[in-house]
Amino acid sequence: MERPTLTLPGAHPGLCLRSGRLGLDVPLWVSGSLAALAGPAVAIVGTRAPSGSGRRLAFEVARSVAEAGVCVVSGLALGVDGAAHEGALAAGAPTIGVLGGGHEHFFPKLHRELAERIVAGGGAVISPYAPECEARPGQFLQRNAIVAGLADGVVIVEAAARSGALNTASHAANLGIPVMAFPGDVDRPKVAGCLALLRDGAVLVRDADDVLEGIGLQPARAPARLQRALGDARSRDIVAALGDGELDFDTLLARAGLDPADLTARLVELEVSGVVESRSGARYALT
Repeated sequence: MERPTLTLPGAHPGLCLRSGRLGLDVPLWVSGSLAALAGPAVAIVGTRAPSGSGRRLAFEVARSVAEAGVCVVSGLALGVDGAAHEGALAAGAPTIGVLGGGHEHFFPKLHRELAERIVAGGGAVISPYAPECEARPGQFLQRNAIVAGLADGVVIVEAAARSGALNTASHAANLGIPVMAFPGDVDRPKVAGCLALLRDGAVLVRDADDVLEGIGLQPARAPARLQRALGDARSRDIVAALGDGELDFDTLLARAGLDPADLTARLVELEVSGVVESRSGARYALT
């Protein structure tokens, strides 16, 4: 039987600290604390059905910017949004989730437990809708506007040509908030939206340090991030293989002795950590 509300402190009326950024006063229902919004914030959004590398990228970038003291904001949706919230929580940092309906009709149901951990971790789950309001498709457009308005920059990890993430990016652009996007292979539908944003002037980002620079902060190549990236023998094997020079994916696969999915995930983490860089033709080299 579905629980009717969050098990942690229920939503109460509140006013977002940065509601003026939205161009109007937006009363919000808040469960948790908005204190993290007193500092810099980045919205990380994207498709509900990311690739494995896209999910990992969202997680690692969120964790890294959170370690640098930046609050991660997202829409609590499945996929990229959830991975971003998880990354911030993994860093022990507060994160802000924005709902498209009221707290009592929580959507998506699969992320109720994630929402409870967000509140327990010092962050907040907020909504422009009263707790008894059901989530309806059109309401997520306003949710997207709030996600953008809370942030100093909006990052799109993976997005199709038509997606809610692009709607969030549009709101950010209208507010004069930097829009950043990760590139991808031109034949992948899940990055078509990112490529369109880049074509139209969005900032191309490759890792968390580029995101920090995008909102005017100094890059933070944290020693903890490097230590984590090189914390197991498999990742060190990848780095050792690249010590001989640039390699294509198949050659690296053979030398590292990994399956393709595991190698892809580890390469993403090594890229985010600034250890490895990807080059044209699916080739990789040490930074």
